[in-house]
Amino acid sequence: MLKNQFYKVKNDLFYRQIFKLVLPIIIQNLLSAAVSSADVIMLNYVGQSSISAVSLASQYASVLFMVFYGLGTGATMLCAQYYGKGDMRAIQVVEGIAMRFSILISMMFAGLALTVPEGMMRIFTKDAELITVGASYLRYMSISYLCWGIIEVYLAVLRSIGRVVICTALNVVAFSMNIFLNAVFIFGLFGAPMLGAKGVAIATSLSRLIELALCFVVSFMSKNIKLDFRYLFIRNKALFSDFVRLSLPALGNDISWSVAFSMYSVIIGHLGTDAVAANSFVIVVRNFGTILCFGMASAGGILLGNIIGENKLEEAREGTRKLMKLTVITGAIGGLIILAIMPFVLKYAALSEQAMHYLKYMLLINTYYVMGTAVNTTLIAGVFRAGGDSRFGFICDTIDMWCYAVPLGFFAAFVLKLPVMWVYFLLCTDEFVKWPWVLKRYRSGVWVKNITRDALFEEMEQGV
Repeated sequence: MLKNQFYKVKNDLFYRQIFKLVLPIIIQNLLSAAVSSADVIMLNYVGQSSISAVSLASQYASVLFMVFYGLGTGATMLCAQYYGKGDMRAIQVVEGIAMRFSILISMMFAGLALTVPEGMMRIFTKDAELITVGASYLRYMSISYLCWGIIEVYLAVLRSIGRVVICTALNVVAFSMNIFLNAVFIFGLFGAPMLGAKGVAIATSLSRLIELALCFVVSFMSKNIKLDFRYLFIRNKALFSDFVRLSLPALGNDISWSVAFSMYSVIIGHLGTDAVAANSFVIVVRNFGTILCFGMASAGGILLGNIIGENKLEEAREGTRKLMKLTVITGAIGGLIILAIMPFVLKYAALSEQAMHYLKYMLLINTYYVMGTAVNTTLIAGVFRAGGDSRFGFICDTIDMWCYAVPLGFFAAFVLKLPVMWVYFLLCTDEFVKWPWVLKRYRSGVWVKNITRDALFEEMEQGV
């Protein structure tokens, strides 16, 4: 009897901790999805070409997001465990290491967007109008790329030590400003010029600049974890080695997956503007459907990392079992959310008749697709990385996307020349194909590892 009560208390404590972390993350993800939907809704009044061009150009932001997400989760793997261990100095070093990578990558993307945006658009489409509109969008987005890398790493470190409410507050301000400025520059409010798709990029860049400024304000008020560029120059060979060993597979995983997922847009982009326009709306609706799933994965990864850092490995295994129950529930809820939004999208989307046909069935496919996404994201990006197991996800996703999904999509579209909806259906089998290997890895328990080190700073290493 007492034993059952003890386990009940433990269960209640875990769920309280999860929901304390997940609710601010869900709000943050909801606002992010709201910005994307606001872009599409507002551009809906500008024209189908603007929607399609921004959707295609935004694939670069999606890739960049996954790069920063990979660096951030890589940093979180170490920072969450060191926070459980109580080593704040190690967290500062890890932040500096992650920042070096993020700044370098953001500068590269910004340089390409500023100098060769037309070439970047030609990868996705041959339509001259879409290339022109998308290139203008990318030029103005280059400023946001520079800010984004710094912001994402800093917020990832804050989340890893449980300061998710502050992160959400920063995102609330930035996303709210983004939506407001979207309206201003798309429709020419308050005397501003009507810039259409270009206005979306300007609004995004300005909101990122505001968010970066607020990060410095939070940093100034913080006692331990600051946005301090001096962290870039702290050298510690052991931590750098751990970051490379653990984070680069996570980064490679997210880059490999996001680039492969962008290939879906390449395939759809060559199937016609109706398919592209329909997919633009589908991406927005799917983002709302996966908010709970991604929030659960992020919160679970942080909490499990803290627990493992305290060397409570059995408690971490038990926590993972509870997390998986929540994941299945959130996956089902995500599908119902898409189903609930579907009538409103079909009623108000200003698309051609053919595009509306595509939109309807793409949304139906996504009602169950989110379950596959939920399970894989929680395990690969949350649970496994919490225990320092990032290599498995890299191998699994790379094989699944590049040896199965992408070749299948190209073959179905350009060799078999199947109808658009058959191509889309085949592309959406990618998450379920890898379930057997992912679930087997989860049940094995080999991912549970304490990756922290003792006596890191007894002798500062030089030359990293």
